[in-house]
Amino acid sequence: MKLAMLGISLIAAVGNWISIERNWKTGERLAKPAVMILLLAWLWHNHLLGGGMLWFSLGILFSLAGDVFLMLEGERFFLPGLVAFLLAHLAYIIGFNQVTPAANLILAAIALVILAFAGILFTKLRRGLIRQGATSLTLPVAIYTLVITVMVISALFTLARPGWADGHAALALAGALAFMASDSLLAWNKFVQPIRHGRLLVMVSYHLGQFGIILGAALHFAAQ
Repeated sequence: MKLAMLGISLIAAVGNWISIERNWKTGERLAKPAVMILLLAWLWHNHLLGGGMLWFSLGILFSLAGDVFLMLEGERFFLPGLVAFLLAHLAYIIGFNQVTPAANLILAAIALVILAFAGILFTKLRRGLIRQGATSLTLPVAIYTLVITVMVISALFTLARPGWADGHAALALAGALAFMASDSLLAWNKFVQPIRHGRLLVMVSYHLGQFGIILGAALHFAAQ
């Protein structure tokens, strides 16, 4: 598998992180979409846009749209960004569930813990939304929280899916958890209380999440 384009995408991600920390708006606006474009180009370069990777490719495209929406000025772009990332998670859910996993009680117990965490998080976010007078976002945020939780659980069960190597499944799961951490930090920073270096933490965990999901899935499907 050719990794050069993936390395360039990682460099773009680091450039985005530095731009955020230094408050370089132009660098941030150039580097942020470049990460997803280069990640998509890496899949194309390795002939992995179609087949089992089709849904993950679509996930990158929807994520790119979400990145662009969230970069635009004004609260009116938040909801379109939320919808774009919701579609990205739905694409990843379908991608992970192309093969039915074997029954596994340990993974089921871990899934319940993830669901409980999501429920507690949403309770905190709902209070923040009410406090800010943004109750119209309660339902979209609830749906989004549910969908990203299902995405993480879907990644979790790759550990029990036939054909998934343990290393590839673990990489995809780590990416899904990082993605959930990113969205949790973003929502907490926006609706509950500001987090020191919050935007930087959101983007670092977001990019690491995307790299983990896509690299884990790409290694899996390339090996078939």
